[in-house]
Order: sequence, then structure tokens, then C-alpha cells
Amino acid sequence: MSVASRLSASAATTRRVWALTAPYFRSEERWKARGLLAAIVVLNLAAVYVSVRITNWNRVFYDALQARDAPVFWREVGVFAVLAFSFVLVAVYRFYLTQLLELRWRAWLTRNYLQRWLQHQAFYRMELARFSGERAPDNPDQRIQEDLQLFTEYSVSLSMGLLNALVSLASFIGILWALSGSFTFQLAGATYAIPGYMVWAALAYCIGGSAITHAIGRPQIGLNFRQQRFEADFRHHMVRVREYSEAIALDRGEQVERGQLEVRFSQVLLNYLQLLRARKNLTWFTAFFGQAAVVFPLLLAGPRFLSGAIQLGELMQISSAFGEVQDALAWFVDNYSALASWRATTDRLTSFEESVSAQEGHASGVDRSAGEEVTTRGLDLALPSGALLMSGVAVSAAPGDHVLLKGPSGSGKSSLLRTLAGIWPFARGRVTMPDDAMVIPQQPYFPDGRLRDALAYPEPASRYGDAALRHALDEALLPQLAERLDDEDAWSQKLSGGERQRLALARVFLKDPRWVLADEATSALDEPAEKALYARLLAGIERRQGGLVSIGHRPALAAFHNKRWDIAPAGAGTPAAFALRSG
Repeated sequence: MSVASRLSASAATTRRVWALTAPYFRSEERWKARGLLAAIVVLNLAAVYVSVRITNWNRVFYDALQARDAPVFWREVGVFAVLAFSFVLVAVYRFYLTQLLELRWRAWLTRNYLQRWLQHQAFYRMELARFSGERAPDNPDQRIQEDLQLFTEYSVSLSMGLLNALVSLASFIGILWALSGSFTFQLAGATYAIPGYMVWAALAYCIGGSAITHAIGRPQIGLNFRQQRFEADFRHHMVRVREYSEAIALDRGEQVERGQLEVRFSQVLLNYLQLLRARKNLTWFTAFFGQAAVVFPLLLAGPRFLSGAIQLGELMQISSAFGEVQDALAWFVDNYSALASWRATTDRLTSFEESVSAQEGHASGVDRSAGEEVTTRGLDLALPSGALLMSGVAVSAAPGDHVLLKGPSGSGKSSLLRTLAGIWPFARGRVTMPDDAMVIPQQPYFPDGRLRDALAYPEPASRYGDAALRHALDEALLPQLAERLDDEDAWSQKLSGGERQRLALARVFLKDPRWVLADEATSALDEPAEKALYARLLAGIERRQGGLVSIGHRPALAAFHNKRWDIAPAGAGTPAAFALRSG
């Protein structure tokens, strides 16, 4: 990669990091955030100041030891006690405030991303984007739960570590320059002197070490990115096994699922082994680099001590100052693995941020308006892949109409219902819908927790009295649940398919909307139950002078509807695969 390309990539990375970092420090919590950050910076400066004092203390203390000066020795012991207490005090509060900043930052980012992810069905469109050929982030749950925590942790610790290294370098480089003196040597009959030679030696040592570290450790960035993705995929598949445990057990699919989990876990292990080898290679060098740094300053300054040019205290001060300068310059070497993990986390969050922002800027192709009837004009429906399902759909349903939508599987019945409900993003045209409408999906969702909360979802259960909740359950042929309103359970797994559909209908009876859009809402019920529930559903709709649009395949459903929308294959020469006819 050329120098220009590297600079461009670095600038792009900086812009991405700034885009993730800046919003918090400009948010409604900006003064608390900036105050905590300022306090942490001050404590880091205080820690460096104490380190400088300890370095100066080294010279006085060891000179007193060499001179066997007892009064000075005991005085310096007292000085060290004060310095040590100060260092501990600074270290404790620096740790506490750093953790507090990480916690507040993570909390704000999590709330922000949860709001944006759940707003305007962005979470739904992002999942659909995975089937449309667009680049969509994998495992949004992991991005929000884990990556935000890692990003805030690494960002604070690495930035404060870099600040500490820069301040330490500025503080100790002058001390080391003054202590190291000049290195004199002869070459071709001429005498040369290098002032502050230990500073130059430290620079050469650390620059060389940083370059070698980057060359050895660079593969860790991609490996860390893939490791996080493989871990999330493995965890996600285990969650699916738990969610569909009954279906898997009935199909005797345990061995298949175990095979799938083994494949995903083998990806986790194989990638981690590669990451482990990369870290081992880097550890070979960094361990050698760190051990050599212990003796390197003594080798450089030792001849001056042995010649009597400097005292033991000055030698120890040189060693301490060199160590501080070397530690500051070696920050990149010491933190390369953490930087690689931070870079991978930042890349994953950046892709998530771009996807969320794209959904926020998504302009619906459907012109929606409110009205008394359900109507469509010039409506085009497509699949996520872009394939056109239906073109120029123009249908209407007035109050009192009970429409049965029929057609072959895959013809776009559910897509049309989703478009009427306002969530299908692959549609263009005009739609009019009454405000007071409720949708019953094929797979109704019930949150874990109390039954009353699952029944009232998404409204708060406190909006409805116990009598209303029990009446809704009775109407939906679920009297056995009427006394379990405060029971907590995973209702989506606890209830059978028929019970889940009846509980979804109980929501409709509870909320009593004028219009209902039902997507195979009774497919898991026996015919007597279906007949009883449709009769009650229609009675409520007629009382409210509303209407019904439902999808179904059973011939018996025709008796509950007075109008049909039929979807059939389109004729040759038409761009769409299907056509809808109203009758």
C-alpha cells in the first residue's frame, strides 16, 4: 500500500471514530461527560507529576545509600511515603472516574442506538436488506450489547493511555537529556559528540520496535473482526434452537442442529487459533522487547558509572527516566493487541451506524393517507431482491366489507397486507387506510413476562382492568388462562400454535378496532373454533362499522366474507409475476 493510500485510510478511520465519539460529548449529557473527561485528564497529569517526583527521589535516595547518610535516608523514606500515598490516591480516583465515564458513555450510546434501531421499523428493514443483496450488518444485538461496551472501554483506556504516554514523554525527555550527557567517539581522525545520546537511543529503540510490532501484529485486526462475528453467529444459532425447541424435537432434528452448531463453533475455534498464533508471534517480540528495555539503559550508562563520572543515585535516576521515556515511546508496542481489537470493534460499529443511518434516510415509495376505506391506487409490489410481484394494484374495501384475499403461495398476499399496514419498504403507489386498524400477523409476538402484558402488548397492561382482560380471553376461547394474568412465562414457547393464535385474537377483542387485517389468523385452529372466533370477530367489526381484510386458504372461510381479492399469475408480456383482481 502506498503512503498516500495509508494516509487516506488513516483519515477515513479517524472520521469514523469521530462520528462514533462526538455525539455523546455534544449530547444533553455533554457537561457531565466533559467534566468527567477533564477530571480524568487532570488525574493523569497528576500521576505523571508524581512519577517525575519519584524519579528525582531515586537520585537522592540512592546517593544517600552510597554515602551511608542515615538522616537523609530516613528523610527520603518519609518523602517516599507521601509520594506513594499520593500515587495511590490518584490511581484509585482515576480508575473510578474512568469506569464511570465508560459506564455513562455506554449507557448513552446504548439508549441512542436502541431508539434509532427500533424507530420507524428500522430493525425490520435492516433484516429485509439482508435478502435484497444490500450490505447489512450481522447480529445487531451483538453490536448494541457487546461492541458498544468494548468501544467505550477501549476508547477511554487507549486515549487516556496515549495522553499519559505523551505527557510522560514530555516530562521525562528533558530529564533524560540532561542526565545522559554527550556520547563522544572518533571516526576517521575526527572527534564527534552526540548530546543527549540516551534520548536518541530510546527513540531508535522504540521506533524500531513499533515498526516491527505493526508488521507482526497487523493480521490481528481482521482476525478480531471475524472472531466477533463467528462468536455472534454461534450464539445466535443456539438462541434459534431454544426458540424453536418444540419443532426441532418433533422433527427429531437434534443431530442436524448439533451439526450446524459444530460447524459454527469450528469457525470460532479455527479463527481463534489463527488469532492465538498471531498473538503468540507478537508476544515473542514484545516480551523480548520489554526484557531488553530493562538492561538497555544500564548498558548505555554503566560505563560512565564504572568510570566514576556519575554516582549510583544518578545511574538509578537515568535508568528510571529512560524507563519512563521508553514506556511512553513503546505505548504502540504495548497496546497493539488492544488497538487491533478496538479497530475491529470500530469497523463493526461503523457498518452498523451506516446501516441505521441509511434506514433513517429511507424514503417510503408509498403515499399514505388516512380515510374511512382501504384503497390502493397504482400500487407496485416487489420482493427484497427487486423482482416485481404485482403492478398497478387498484383495490378498495369500504366499511361493511369483509374481504378474503386468496392466491397461490409466494404470490404476495402477505406483502400486500404489510404494505397496507405501512411496513413493507419495497412498494410504490398510493394507499389509504383508516387510523383505527389492527394487524394479526402469521406469527404473533408475545413478550416474556406477565400474561396481562402479553395480552395488552404493545400498550401498558395498566390501561385495561382485570375484567376486560378476562373477558377478552373468554371471547378468544381461552378461559383456562383467565386466572393466570399475573403468571410470568415465555408465552411464545409455552403456548401451542392454536393457543397463540387465539391469544392474538384476544388482543383484538380487548382493543376492539374498527378494521382488522388478518394474515392466516386461524390456520392452526379446528373448524368449530375458527367459526366461533370469526363470528365474534365480525360481530365486533360490524358493531364498530368497520371492515375486515383477511388471508386464508380454507374453503370454509368464504362464508365469513362478502368480497374477494384474487391473486393469479399474470399473463405473458407483463413485467409483474402476478395480478390482483377484485370481486
